[in-house]
Amino acid sequence: MDAVATHGLSKRYGACVALCALDLRVGAGRLFGFLGPNGAGKTTALRILLGLLRATAGRAEVLGRDAWRDGPALRTEVGYLPGDVHFYDALTGRATLEFVDAIRGGRCGPEIRRLTECLDLNLDKRVRDYSRGMKQKLGLIVAMMHRPRLLILDEPTTGLDPLIRATLYGELRSIAAEGRTVFFSSHTLAEVEELCDEVAILRDGRLAEQQRMELLKARAQRHVEIHFDVGRRLSTPLPDGLQVLEQSPGALRGTWQGPPDRLLAWLSQCSVQDMTLAPPDLEELFLAYYRCPKGGGKA
Repeated sequence: MDAVATHGLSKRYGACVALCALDLRVGAGRLFGFLGPNGAGKTTALRILLGLLRATAGRAEVLGRDAWRDGPALRTEVGYLPGDVHFYDALTGRATLEFVDAIRGGRCGPEIRRLTECLDLNLDKRVRDYSRGMKQKLGLIVAMMHRPRLLILDEPTTGLDPLIRATLYGELRSIAAEGRTVFFSSHTLAEVEELCDEVAILRDGRLAEQQRMELLKARAQRHVEIHFDVGRRLSTPLPDGLQVLEQSPGALRGTWQGPPDRLLAWLSQCSVQDMTLAPPDLEELFLAYYRCPKGGGKA
């Protein structure tokens, strides 16, 4: 059973199309990245999945159930961190978590204590005195404290310092290892690349691509710089996949697209003194999706 599935999911606000025929499938136990620029429709899609917003057309299923019709029941099995989290300012962090725990049946105490220590949050301050990062930590604890089967996070690392961000990534990897699902929405490529094993790219409310991260990396360009023996002339033809940006008698700078072994096989026929092959440049690949014309095809 998929953790999330949408079928022709669309949302309109008058003439404005927020989502258009979105077909998405997310298997259980995935660290799934939902990537797109601001205004791409990511938050609209998340609110429909949570049963907080009704679709104009199509349907959304969460944990095998209808997201709108079964929304109240599903919310006991789903954790959610919104992009702009708010709490009662007059309550302390501790009182906030006790309040939410009581609503959920009072069974979250051990997990609250573990997450509070893990994220290093002072629960004795009032929320009004919390920094942006402290409020984000509190929101993460609220989202994770009941150990949900599906965790939906909208820009979860906002305001977090690098150490806590790394700790959070470890928590999310553990959740996926247990067979639970993390649906991670972001407009920042670096964190999706570091964390997720599969990604969907949304542009103008449309799904541009859904793919495993390793397959996207295989399609991405790598920057390459090669230094040859200037005393020997390069006689072998350039391989397909090598695009030359700059060339001199002793050096070549360009991009490579394809398996590295094909490039290395070609280099074995050349007199190479030194070379640098950078990691896959996903930035350019993703920007190509964002730059394509509205209604255009895949990059």
